[in-house]
Amino acid sequence: MDSASVLEIFKEITRIPRESGHEGPITAYLQQWAAAHHLDCKTDPTGNVLISRPASKGKEHVPAIVLQAHQDMVCEKNAGFEHDFARDPIPYVIEDGWMIAKDTTLGADDGIGIAACLALLESELPTGPLECLFTISEETGMDGAEALQSGFFEGKTLINLDSEDEGQLFIGCAGGLSTLVRFELRREAVRRGWKKLQIGISGGVGGHSGDDINKDRANTVQQLARFLCSELPHGLQLIGIQGGGKHNAIAREASALVAVPDPRATRERFAAFGQALSEEFHVTEPGLACKASAGSSRERAIRGADRIIRALFACPHGPLAMSQDIPGLVETSTNLASVRIEGETLEIVTSQRSPMQSERRMAAAKVAACFQLAGAQVEHTLEYPGWTPNVQSPILKQCVEAYRTLFDTEPEVKAIHAGLECGLFLTKFPGLDMISFGPTLRGVHAPGEKLELASLDKFVKLLNHVVCHFK
Repeated sequence: MDSASVLEIFKEITRIPRESGHEGPITAYLQQWAAAHHLDCKTDPTGNVLISRPASKGKEHVPAIVLQAHQDMVCEKNAGFEHDFARDPIPYVIEDGWMIAKDTTLGADDGIGIAACLALLESELPTGPLECLFTISEETGMDGAEALQSGFFEGKTLINLDSEDEGQLFIGCAGGLSTLVRFELRREAVRRGWKKLQIGISGGVGGHSGDDINKDRANTVQQLARFLCSELPHGLQLIGIQGGGKHNAIAREASALVAVPDPRATRERFAAFGQALSEEFHVTEPGLACKASAGSSRERAIRGADRIIRALFACPHGPLAMSQDIPGLVETSTNLASVRIEGETLEIVTSQRSPMQSERRMAAAKVAACFQLAGAQVEHTLEYPGWTPNVQSPILKQCVEAYRTLFDTEPEVKAIHAGLECGLFLTKFPGLDMISFGPTLRGVHAPGEKLELASLDKFVKLLNHVVCHFK
């Protein structure tokens, strides 16, 4: 197996629809691929797929090793870019040593893990028994890992291929929890003489709500709420609002339809606000833009919207606590992910992360309190456990030795603030020895996601060495 074979399979995967919750096409592809390569394949009722390869000659005594990736991808695109994730291939370019999807997500998270598994399965590398596990809906709630039944695979060692920084070996991760907020809306007439105005913030970098939460990126939902809150003393009625996308992505765009007594003055203040944002985020958000235009809608205004606006602005977002054991690691965070109106219900999605259940639930309770004070209904859902690091892990020792041998340098051994399925695997398979590593990805969960090709070479060499020398 080499990086070229992995990349060719990944290019094929970019043509297969696989949005979270709609993994049917990629599941079928995996089943058909296994049949064409005469490999054992089984699928559980949830849609998890396991493809197995027997030991090479002379390797029958080697224990089985499980390689794991998830089938689904986060589907995000830039506003105005025409793309149907249920039908269209992912558009990408190879540029300056990177594979880049400029207007959509690339799906290297975790399509590159799938591709590495398949390339290894079809290779002639001498290995012990290989079990390749492909789970579903990791991005929206880890449904596949949650539903996995004991005995679905036999290996006692698992390599998760869902990490995003080459040279780093991960042995722990955060757990997660979603907090959903609902306001039941009542409407009132727009005040006589007031004019409607459409205002929006766009061009945010966004990113992964775990891995990127401490990188000083603008959350456009909260920044829009900040401006709306500042406008309340000047007179403002909220008619509609939407922003953000997936629960595990930092909001890149947000807009609101408002009614105001003096549109010209509001536009001027919004332009000044946009200039302030550009100065505040001049390094991390060079493309951030604030635009206002005349609005038109027959919809009436939201009664009591000041409560909603103030709660959105007050809602915590970003890191809440840093690890006391690992310097620089975010321990607890919360993400104000999205806001939108469905019928006569305004829905807000937030997510909290921490390896510690008590801190994760504290963060969720803090978010809940903020919105309950404003009269909202709040629900907590989709909780999954963290993965506690084991510095005595046998597979960690083997991977460190392999990295040192291959590259004559020490890898970083770390925990990650993002969520991995490993915590759930431990609840199903107690005592499972695990590690996670992958090539370098940037901008996951946002348009512009990219894969560094040089890091793919090193990732593949490491994976080859580990599986061929596993003991």
